[in-house]
Amino acid sequence: MNHMMLDALNQQINEEMYSAYLYLSMVAYFHSMKMPGAAHWMVAQYKEELIHAEKIIAYIMDRGAIFKLREIKEPTNHWSSPIDAFKAAYAHEQHITGCINNLYDIAMREKDYPTVQFLQWFINEQVEEEANSSQIVDDFERIGHDARGLFMLDRELASRPMPVPAPTSKE
Repeated sequence: MNHMMLDALNQQINEEMYSAYLYLSMVAYFHSMKMPGAAHWMVAQYKEELIHAEKIIAYIMDRGAIFKLREIKEPTNHWSSPIDAFKAAYAHEQHITGCINNLYDIAMREKDYPTVQFLQWFINEQVEEEANSSQIVDDFERIGHDARGLFMLDRELASRPMPVPAPTSKE
C-alpha cells in the first residue's frame, strides 16, 4: 500500500472516530431531552462507527502497514431540537459518504485494487446510513410537534438492534 493511500485511510479512521464521538454526544443530548429511544438509536450508531474504524485498522494491518491515530476534534453537544440533531446526523453521513468516495477515487487512481474492493463495503454501508437518517428526519417532519407522534417515534427508535462487529480476515 502506498503512502498516499495509507495516509487517506488513516484520515478515515479519524473521521470514523469523530463520528463515534459525535453520536455519543447526541446520546447525551437525547438523554437530557428525555428521549431514551433516540438515545438508544444513537448508542447503536456510536458503536457502528467504532466498528467502521476497527475495520479500517484491521485492513491496514492485513496489508502489512501501520495505522496512525490522530487527534479527534471535540463534537458539538447541543442542538436546538431533536429534528435538528437528526438533520445534523444526516448531514454528517453525507460528509462521510464524500470521504469514502474520495478514498475510492484515490484507490482507483493509485491502482490499489485490493483497497478498491475493500471500500465497496463502505460505499454500500453509506447508502444505508444516509437512507436511515434521512428517513428519521422525514418522520420528525411529518410528526411536527405532536407529543403522541414524538412518543411513538421515540419508541420506534428504541427498537434498533445493536450492531455486531463483522469478523476480520484474521478471525
